[in-house]
Amino acid sequence: MVELHPQRRAASATARLGRTGRPVVTSGGGKTIDVAPAGLDPGFTPIDLLYSSLASCLAISARIAASELRLLDRLEVVTVQVAGEKAENGPCRIGEIFCELAVEGNLDPAQLAQIAKRAEESAP
Repeated sequence: MVELHPQRRAASATARLGRTGRPVVTSGGGKTIDVAPAGLDPGFTPIDLLYSSLASCLAISARIAASELRLLDRLEVVTVQVAGEKAENGPCRIGEIFCELAVEGNLDPAQLAQIAKRAEESAP
């Protein structure tokens, strides 16, 4: 049985934007990503990054949950899809966020429910 031991680290991000060009986001660990202005260029938009961060977080939380439940060896794939709807009361605001978690593997419905519940409870 493989057990996961996530490392704790300070999480942060800094965005810099000059008079021209794209915003550049730098993580606390020094990794950078260029951000695409609202659909004008190929690449991740700020909303894409928000949704992808949530999807990644939930997927990792599900895998950690499977490990804690000693089910990791039966887990094959975790897929999380995140989407949202714009708010009615203002431009560029998110009204609702929807998350769909799919866990594949040799798991019964009760085990799938346990993994999903733990992932939801532990994700920030």
